[in-house]
Amino acid sequence: MDVLIHLFVGVHIIGIAALLGGFLTQMKAIGQGTARFVPGMLHGALAMLGTGVILVGLNQADDHHVNTVKIGLKLALLIVILGLVYVKRDEEKVDKGAFGLVGLLTAANIFIAVLWT
Repeated sequence: MDVLIHLFVGVHIIGIAALLGGFLTQMKAIGQGTARFVPGMLHGALAMLGTGVILVGLNQADDHHVNTVKIGLKLALLIVILGLVYVKRDEEKVDKGAFGLVGLLTAANIFIAVLWT
């Protein structure tokens, strides 16, 4: 079971890398007002959602303690991220505020995962 959990943690990290990487590649475009949500950001967020749900299930099945408050907060942030990216994915330009919010929430999600023990 541990190998399976570690496999999904790896895919979860790849998802967050795709989301954050997509954001970081658009940093120059934010200043020019031409930033947009690239497809990799949506795919990364969806990968995070899917693997996160699977990880909660696997950890509960393996009798590991799951901090439901932490997971609930991370899920809430991810739903906001997914909503913004999904709704505005086809727009040529995304508002600086909405784009910055996705970056901020992504970073917050990472720090909650790492620092909240």
